[in-house]
Amino acid sequence: MSTHIGAAPGEIAQTVLLPGDPLRAKWAAETFLDAPRCINEVRGMFDFTGKWRGHEVTIQGSGMGMPSLSIYVNELIRDYDARTLIRVGSCGAMQADIVVRDVILAVTASSVGNPSRAMLREIHYAPHADYGLLRAAHDAAMRRGTAVHVGGIYSSDTFYDERPDLHDQMVRHGILAVEMEAAELYTLAARHGRRALAVLTVSDHLVTGEDLPAMERERSFGDMVEIALEAAFA
Repeated sequence: MSTHIGAAPGEIAQTVLLPGDPLRAKWAAETFLDAPRCINEVRGMFDFTGKWRGHEVTIQGSGMGMPSLSIYVNELIRDYDARTLIRVGSCGAMQADIVVRDVILAVTASSVGNPSRAMLREIHYAPHADYGLLRAAHDAAMRRGTAVHVGGIYSSDTFYDERPDLHDQMVRHGILAVEMEAAELYTLAARHGRRALAVLTVSDHLVTGEDLPAMERERSFGDMVEIALEAAFA
């Protein structure tokens, strides 16, 4: 076990899906994995391991924001040797041609700063996805007929943002969507030589005000999880 993950050695798979919400981790494990077992409940951050098409998979809640995700990803890599880490979560669209329910595959993740900023110091590092995972996820989305967009996203540490000027510049520079975790995930994966990808479902639109009704989210999030799983084992 590690400081924040109570799983025993060998209980966490080398492929880990990372939804922010621990209850969504529980739902995804019970929906998509065979014989899922809960292997962590420390701080209410549920962690399940089971099998998908014969492959061992762990689905671990990562919490909200980059500082929280950084804790779990560091421990998953350092203490459990996780090799493939895929964020599955929601995002807010920032371009007019994107609508709710669409899936976004993040090539890069811009940010004002992340927990790794102190280490990188004056370097403006460009966090990016693993190309093999990205390509496999795009292929999976195409096979499923899922509306998918590939490009840069913005990882924000502020949910209630009061910087409309920053928002406007993100839109102007073609950023597809905003979320709160991917930039740190990509940075940590690069540092430790692991594969990482963010597969995101558009739950709301920051420009049009469109919002995905609560009862329709489960099906849309299900598409995202299946795309992530197919990409991991392509």
